[in-house]
Amino acid sequence: MNNYQRVILSIILFATSAISHAEPLDRTQQKIDADQQQRQQQYQQHQAKVLQPQADVRLDTELNESLSLSNKESPCYPIHQITLTDYGSSIPQSQFQWALDKAAEHLHFTLPHCFGSQGVGILIKQIQNEIIEQGYVTTRVVTQEQDLNSGKLALTVIIGKVRNTIITDSSLVPRFTRLHALTGLTFDSGDVLNVRDIEQSLENLKRVPTVDANIEIIPSETDNAEIGESDLKITYNQAFPFRLNLGLDDAGSKATGKWQASGTLSIDNIFSANDLFYSSFTHSIKQKGDDKGSRESKNFTLYYSIPFGYWQLALSHTQNRYHQQVFEAFDNNYIYSGESDTDKLMLSYLLYRDSRRKTTISTALWSRQSQNYIDGSEITVQKRRMAGWEVGVSHKEYLDSASLEFSVNFKRGTAARGALSAPEEAYGEGTSRPKIITASVSLTKPFQIKNQMWEWQSSLNAQWNKTPLILQDRFSIGGRYTVRGFDGELTLSGEQGWNWQNELIWHFNPNHALYWAMDAGRVSGWSTENQLGKHLIGTAIGLKGAVKGFYYDVFVGEPIEKPQGFRTSNTVAGFNVGYSF
Repeated sequence: MNNYQRVILSIILFATSAISHAEPLDRTQQKIDADQQQRQQQYQQHQAKVLQPQADVRLDTELNESLSLSNKESPCYPIHQITLTDYGSSIPQSQFQWALDKAAEHLHFTLPHCFGSQGVGILIKQIQNEIIEQGYVTTRVVTQEQDLNSGKLALTVIIGKVRNTIITDSSLVPRFTRLHALTGLTFDSGDVLNVRDIEQSLENLKRVPTVDANIEIIPSETDNAEIGESDLKITYNQAFPFRLNLGLDDAGSKATGKWQASGTLSIDNIFSANDLFYSSFTHSIKQKGDDKGSRESKNFTLYYSIPFGYWQLALSHTQNRYHQQVFEAFDNNYIYSGESDTDKLMLSYLLYRDSRRKTTISTALWSRQSQNYIDGSEITVQKRRMAGWEVGVSHKEYLDSASLEFSVNFKRGTAARGALSAPEEAYGEGTSRPKIITASVSLTKPFQIKNQMWEWQSSLNAQWNKTPLILQDRFSIGGRYTVRGFDGELTLSGEQGWNWQNELIWHFNPNHALYWAMDAGRVSGWSTENQLGKHLIGTAIGLKGAVKGFYYDVFVGEPIEKPQGFRTSNTVAGFNVGYSF
């Protein structure tokens, strides 16, 4: 064979080898990128729960008082008409007519009914209770002297209203401004006074961790105050608004750095509008246990949110960068790297609240783009740009000694912001315009055993798809944020899935707690057919607490059930420590 023939044969063999390995190599790279992005998404969701605290204010207005009417009261007067009017109003029917209707239902009477003085008093009290339970705590129901022989009973509602708002700012440097009131308070002079508005206002004021506030209802001190009017006194105090948190954990991966160091700077009331801002940076720290070669990951997040009464606007931007050295046969190696940027603008509205529940609706616009590189050269077929919208509803229910929360969210991709078609669309294996439904349910139940405080926390998260999904959009399980007991180096993913986390916590000390976790998860969908398996079960035991700014969470765990061939450590240990200034 001459030299020319050898060259031709070498080209043919090289081309054949390249074609046979191109698809597996590309899938391997995409899996690396998907794992990294999913791990960062789970980490950011966990951080959001810590860095975006939700103030929860409940002013109890429930009256567990059972009233009943006597059918044998004497003397009594047959009443065939009851009218309820508002004091000082020319409208013949009160805006609180619903309270009379509910009172009649609860007292089990219909007209005509024979009322005596005691019966009239019970009726007024029941109407009053119905009004108070809806939050109108300063509204009163009264009656005047009248002749009941006419068969008519006239009742009057003195509507409780807000007269003045008094501000007492005890901060070292007075910080309460007109903008605080504009964005935080849900009531104004002349409004009907309702404690639900007071609760919402307090949650807006106390949503930033450095603020403490209280609202007190006091008799109006104004000389020309009208009957039924009250003043609201706001006591406000804000500590130093800058907060710094330094943290260290081992929530990363061996491929890009197991140990992760983080720093978060938070500024409360940055524009004096009850607004919350923070900037967070995370960087990997290479350890001996990491894979050999050059590898690194870093993450940067900006977040800002501001309330407007019952509304809230939030903006976030996240950057994720990583690289890792990939080793192949014949001493070949290359640097595979990736970068992604995610933006989200979210608007939420508290649709309903009472003494036992809150319902919130939300909508959002989102965008995500990512690029991957081999030795600095961009892999154009892996470039992604996606955008779309979300709608969701969340609800919180306060039970007698527990709280229940659930939410449902629908995510839709569109052609906005120059979205690119996903390469998987050619094979029906994914799309840049996904339709994804997610749901979550969580229960928190505190209880006592022999004067020791215990708590049970249980949460269920699920995802369903209405379109094929790319790897980055699939549901993933295996690791501390989904199914504990697994090291997270290898995960299971699918278009659909769920994970169920359970935690039994023993608060043996006010600042420290011991917990036992039992988690399970399952994935499904066409992409899971060739996986090692579809479900995982794991457990962990840990200790967590905080002392004077220092906080910690350490745990050990192990898999209970896993697919055959699923590579993970037999015993998993992890930590998360930090200090807040």
